[in-house]
Amino acid sequence: MSDTMTLTGVVATAPRHITTNAGLDITSFRLASSQRRFDRERQKWVETDTNWYTVTGFRQLAQNMAASIEQGQRVVVSGRVRIRPWENAERSGTTIEIEADALGHDLGWGTAVWARVSPAGSASGPGAGSGSVGGGAGDTWVHDALAAGLEPAGGLRDPQHGQGVPDAREPAMASTAAEEPVDAGLPF
Repeated sequence: MSDTMTLTGVVATAPRHITTNAGLDITSFRLASSQRRFDRERQKWVETDTNWYTVTGFRQLAQNMAASIEQGQRVVVSGRVRIRPWENAERSGTTIEIEADALGHDLGWGTAVWARVSPAGSASGPGAGSGSVGGGAGDTWVHDALAAGLEPAGGLRDPQHGQGVPDAREPAMASTAAEEPVDAGLPF
């Protein structure tokens, strides 16, 4: 029996993609997941503790993760949980690993454009290919064309790896129309 969990958070490290000698694609990254609550006394949103996870995807999911996910983006991930203790000469701790079954951008924080890709070696036709625009060597990947110009802002620190985590809560692109705040009558 395996435990399954769904998480939301910020991609804390640049996704690392490898292909093993046996041809297995693997992509992994660290995920920072913080809870936020509205502090009524200070009249602003505050973050509580951050939980850190290592997210890993295999095969076609790994290829799609490598082409779609970047450091600083907010994502939703669902997968099997493994909790493992670790230690080195100076300290010890616990690593929580998520073997992803599904992963995508968190649309509560931004927009995304989905493009269907077929695994390498499958039949050609609409939606087939490697995910590139134009289908030839040296062409631009769909993800690169869509994500051009999006830059994450500064943020959290991963205590296990000591790396900074960009904060994707800042809008990546300014809105062209001025919007009035809407009071939905919610208690927060």
